Amino acid sequence: MLQSEFSDIGLRLVREGLVSGNFGNLSVHVENGMYITSGGSFLDEAGDPVFVPIGGPVPDRASSEYRVHLEVYGASSHMACVHAHPPFSVAASFVFDRIEPLDSEGSILCPLVPVVEGPPGTKKLAHAVAEGISSSPVVIARGHGTFAFGKTLREALLLTSAVEHACKILYYLGEFGGFTR
Repeated sequence: MLQSEFSDIGLRLVREGLVSGNFGNLSVHVENGMYITSGGSFLDEAGDPVFVPIGGPVPDRASSEYRVHLEVYGASSHMACVHAHPPFSVAASFVFDRIEPLDSEGSILCPLVPVVEGPPGTKKLAHAVAEGISSSPVVIARGHGTFAFGKTLREALLLTSAVEHACKILYYLGEFGGFTR
């Protein structure tokens, strides 16, 4: 059942252009730990999720972002996470310190999306995401991607899609178009 849910959500992420290649990961919190996609897996072919125990050794196959997932689960009541690399959200993260959606769905589902900092796979990123999640169910890691949390993977996917749509709207309105280095 869990493998099927991971595959279904992973396929949606790929089809909607919210991830590319083998970027991103999914997890579900369970008693005494979580199940997470394996590192380097393609989300539309997620395979068997890897069990990561709370406070125990982390299997080598686990996604390198396991720290973020575990820290948020330890500090919140969230039960599922979708970490994606939506291109408009990543682009917006270079310009904004927070995203305030203008569209109706975004403003209802995630009225303020913090942009946090930290290198991928690190405790610094895990702490920053956990802090950001305390005020919003989804955050954007600058230059990296979104971390959306919810009761289910479907809810986290909906939040991921809503933030990406909100960032597209901001882009189309010229809020961060024309950026040059």
